[in-house]
Amino acid sequence: MTSGTRPCPLCRKDAVKVGNKFWPLCSERCHLVDLGKWLGEEYRVSGESDEQAADAVASVIDADLVGADRS
Repeated sequence: MTSGTRPCPLCRKDAVKVGNKFWPLCSERCHLVDLGKWLGEEYRVSGESDEQAADAVASVIDADLVGADRS
């Protein structure tokens, strides 16, 4: 492997950085496979659960409403 290349995260072939609009993937095919995985929700970004996020939003709204009552 030379400088400016790395293995494609999907197919493991060498992905060349210079002049490759699909970087860090090696090709349009891998780009489309990767996009399909995102759209099919195969990839996940870790974070709060929906219930935790809803509780956080509700507490902010409640705090705003209490502050509005004081004015």
